[in-house]
Amino acid sequence: MNTIIKSRTLGNGKLEVSALGLGCMGMSFSYGAPKDKKEMIALIRSAVEQGITFFDTAEVYGPFINEELVGEALAPFKGQVVIATKFGFKLDPSGGPNWKGVDSRPQHIKEVAEASLKRLRVETIDLFYQHRVDPDVPIEDVAGAVKDLIQEGKVKHFGLSEAGVNTIRKAHAVQSVTALQSEYSLWWRKPEAEIIPTLEELGIGLVPYSPLGKGYLTGKINGNTIFDRTDFRSTVPRFQSEALKANQALIDLLNTFAQKKNTTIARIALAWLLAQKPWIVPIPGTTNLQRLEENLGAISIEFTPQELTEIDIASSKIKLQGARYTEQMEKLTGL
Repeated sequence: MNTIIKSRTLGNGKLEVSALGLGCMGMSFSYGAPKDKKEMIALIRSAVEQGITFFDTAEVYGPFINEELVGEALAPFKGQVVIATKFGFKLDPSGGPNWKGVDSRPQHIKEVAEASLKRLRVETIDLFYQHRVDPDVPIEDVAGAVKDLIQEGKVKHFGLSEAGVNTIRKAHAVQSVTALQSEYSLWWRKPEAEIIPTLEELGIGLVPYSPLGKGYLTGKINGNTIFDRTDFRSTVPRFQSEALKANQALIDLLNTFAQKKNTTIARIALAWLLAQKPWIVPIPGTTNLQRLEENLGAISIEFTPQELTEIDIASSKIKLQGARYTEQMEKLTGL
């Protein structure tokens, strides 16, 4: 690895990772057709060379092909990087994700772990998240299953994704939770009310996904943007033309600070997240090397307390339009 970037520690579990991770989902899933495999392998390896040590995937991305991609790309860097993956969805026989069904039965968790280990080409999963809360399985049973995997040496750290406060507390009482992955950015601040204070109390790290608001906080999307039907944003209320136009005020605010600091809107959005807590590690996703390098530039941006207050006050006056997900997808968030 040629570059060293600042590191952060997730939770009391002492999982040390680069201050920014790389979300790999979009390389295979949700944002249009899967990208060229060779190009994505080259991008992931370039990320390692630039100092990123934290990579995020899941069995459901594809399904399966994203884990295979990440496993192949990171095979030369065993012991140097941290790979997070997830369990908890039912996958239908046709090969697509069945979003109607979650499955966190202990036996299923263990089956997923075995399959993920093979696809990722590792002996141990560094961080194993429950992808979404399963209302039919007590969270204590889920935590117990992961605890068994940790004792067997198949998993190092337990994580939750989009879980509420009660779920987090119950799980943590059985098996220490190292990290919670949830959406968090200036575009979605709900975790500030209860989630973040709870994580701070329990010593759990926060891994914000969609830290750039699914691309909106780059400033490259506006009311005239049209999404292909294979891009899930085409169905999301917050990405419909009227909402995009109404929410431009947030981009204008970020642009004010970007101009002040002679940087980009995306870097300001990421730097703001990094400034919130020392145990927050965003995982912006990209399929573009230039964007990867742009995102990494956020790590060196610092705000004064006054600037953070200014962003806070100004952004709190902007009422964002449109739901962040469709109603069906929102049911799976657990918040």
